Amino acid sequence: MCTGKCSRIIAYTLYPMVLLSIICNIVLFFPDLSTEYVKEQHITGEVMYMGGLIGGGLLVFMSALSIHLTGEHGCCANRLGMFLSILFAALGAAGAVYSFIAAFLGLTNGPLCKSETGDWQRPFQSSNMTYLTDYKSWAKCSEPKNVVLFNTALFMTLLIASCLQGLLCAMQIINGLAGTLFGTCDKKEHA
Repeated sequence: MCTGKCSRIIAYTLYPMVLLSIICNIVLFFPDLSTEYVKEQHITGEVMYMGGLIGGGLLVFMSALSIHLTGEHGCCANRLGMFLSILFAALGAAGAVYSFIAAFLGLTNGPLCKSETGDWQRPFQSSNMTYLTDYKSWAKCSEPKNVVLFNTALFMTLLIASCLQGLLCAMQIINGLAGTLFGTCDKKEHA
């Protein structure tokens, strides 16, 4: 298999995950699908890190675009193009790591919610993530409705997407090294 074909496949796989990361991060701004919590600044702090928008979105998109363009050149003997794809894949991997860290912190600290006492706080911050399996403790959050499930599902989706993005970018780094060092070229693809 030519390293260019591999680059295209990696890029085509990264595009939907970029979109997924962006959508997850945007939706996290609207717990209970309401704008009222954003206006009052009652959203989880890790959402403001914008890991899905900046890391898993913008940085990985720039990486995917570069990888895609490298793969579209036909013959993979373009060593400079493959070398540049290594640099952009490293940028994408860094974005995926940023997205992963922001999502992991969001899961670790739990959501910001109105507690039973009426105060806005993070009741699960010191729970060491045990709240994820203790569904009865979710009742500590009275508002926004189902915020624990909402945040958990979206942060978990960001975690999975960022892991896959990082893996694909690492694959492109290896692919780019092969293309840079060996300059493989498929005669059929070049024609």
